[in-house]
Amino acid sequence: MATFEEQLAALESVVERLERGELALDESVQLFEEGVQLSNACKKVLDAAEGRIQVLMDDGVGEQDLVLEAEEEVEREEDEE
Repeated sequence: MATFEEQLAALESVVERLERGELALDESVQLFEEGVQLSNACKKVLDAAEGRIQVLMDDGVGEQDLVLEAEEEVEREEDEE
């Protein structure tokens, strides 16, 4: 599985290609579908991160704990690849 950053970069690439307007209709539709999938995947990761942060903030966890939790999540995602 690609990291959030890789998915975001791929989405930006899709947007750039679509904005150029140099593709055939079929290619544009296919690329648009890919962009929607990438956007949904990025949104899912962001929503999960937001939820985790909200839980941590509600539990009164300090800023340093948030950083450690985020680093652990990134490591887990990289290990899953």
